[in-house]
Amino acid sequence: MADRFRITLGQLNPTVGDLKGNAALARNAWEVGRDAGADLVALPEMFVTGYNAQDLVMRRAFQLDVAAHIEQLARDCAEGPALAIGAPWVEGTKLYNAYLILKGGRIASQVLKHHLPNETVFDEVRIFDAGPMGGPYSIGNSRVGSPICEDAWHEDVTETLAETGAEFLLVPNGSPYYRDKFETRLNHMVARVVETELPLIYLNMVGGQDDQVFDGASFALNPGSHLAMQLPVLAETIAHVDLERSPDGWRIVEGEKAAHPDAWEQDYRVMVQSVRDYMRKTGFSKALLGLSGGVDSAIVATIAVDALGAENVRCVMLPSEYTSTTSLEDAEAVARALGCRYDYVSIAEGRAAITKTLAPVFEGFAPGLAEENIQSRLRGLLLMAMSNKFGEMLLTTGNKSEVAVGYATIYGDMAGGYNPIKDLYKTRVFETCRWRNANHRDWMKGPGGEVIPVRVIEKPPSAELRQDQKDSDSLPDYPDLDAMLEILVDRAGSIEDCVAAGFDRDVAKKVEHLIYISEYKRFQSAPGVRLTKGAFWLDRRYPIVNRWRDPS
Repeated sequence: MADRFRITLGQLNPTVGDLKGNAALARNAWEVGRDAGADLVALPEMFVTGYNAQDLVMRRAFQLDVAAHIEQLARDCAEGPALAIGAPWVEGTKLYNAYLILKGGRIASQVLKHHLPNETVFDEVRIFDAGPMGGPYSIGNSRVGSPICEDAWHEDVTETLAETGAEFLLVPNGSPYYRDKFETRLNHMVARVVETELPLIYLNMVGGQDDQVFDGASFALNPGSHLAMQLPVLAETIAHVDLERSPDGWRIVEGEKAAHPDAWEQDYRVMVQSVRDYMRKTGFSKALLGLSGGVDSAIVATIAVDALGAENVRCVMLPSEYTSTTSLEDAEAVARALGCRYDYVSIAEGRAAITKTLAPVFEGFAPGLAEENIQSRLRGLLLMAMSNKFGEMLLTTGNKSEVAVGYATIYGDMAGGYNPIKDLYKTRVFETCRWRNANHRDWMKGPGGEVIPVRVIEKPPSAELRQDQKDSDSLPDYPDLDAMLEILVDRAGSIEDCVAAGFDRDVAKKVEHLIYISEYKRFQSAPGVRLTKGAFWLDRRYPIVNRWRDPS
């Protein structure tokens, strides 16, 4: 009986719907494993389609195309190690989230996901049928148990595998990032190892898909909950994991243990990766944004340059008569520090023309918010015109605090195709700017050093739509606002929770009201990367029309 078993792990970045490209990634990983003498090459959950493919997997033509690619992959990988790959799979009238074991030119075994997640960004109950709890599959003389992602968060599936002869567990995942999620994953997997007394290998994919980023961070545990291997966060990696047979069963040989960065760095890298992958996977290579001289557009410009390179980012200043000299200087300083293109397009003539055009209709009404928002909407129009003309994706720059309370102009500064800071509160924007000024990594394409002047970070935030305007004229100071939003949005808390935290009841009720009446704006806003479990879109789904308010 063999006393050593090698698994080649593909912590890789598939693209949703790119069946040919994903199959090629799988084939390359298999070839690497074959050349390294692997017994099994493993890829993550739903790898051949990319994840989360949502309702796309319910299309019959798509299902048939998936089957054709899997069958071809089995033929291509017939001579060598077995290949384990995630895919949607049809059996009779049912559709499963499956893990397919390809061996000898055919599908030799299949695992069907039993526990279907139906929370936060996951909606698998309406898409897939629940598979039965099955036993392990055989690779040579070894028996492998593969609970698929959510199945490893529940003890029944892994205990069934252990009871039916699994010698170790290989867990394929499509597990997206949120802040501090690694500890949650690790705790669940430690529990499975304690219960089954089996070694466990946790394999996760990497890369961005719409609002989600899969962060990799694959790892392996031996009985006794000893960490035997840990792969890097957010890095595509093909790695070999060896198991040796001992008197107590299989044990994972000690391997690489990559250090994981702190939450600030992980958040920032996730934002960079999201822009890089969203652009690449939607066919864009260049981006542009309005650079106002404020902190939000400065950090978005920096993220874009770190993701795409300075040569692929255009920053545009669109001043009005209310734009301060300081903002003009600061915007240019940011663009110059980043090394990207900087265009100056005044909105004065356009605004005058629009004001004149509307004068007969607005006659008799005092100037107010409508006139202020013309500036923002004109900027959106001009930026979208440049996006169309030059084929550059427009990035929008609203932080989570503004998105939450609607402190943004629909069809104005909300215009754009993607928002990398949509789940980053204003207070974290400030700190993220400071973090980026103090840190540079090899995965950043932008320059090191102070790329965002301290003056940009420290000056009072302002939309500059009227003379001497400050954000604090309309909103509580950001530390207070963000603290209340974290209670009301991220924790789904109450007005009483805000009062208990020391906030004025009337102010908290105003913030709550702003959150609810801004739902229609968020419904029409650009997608943006998810950093927390309280992100707007799939994590938090509320009706647009909603008359309820917390009565407390």
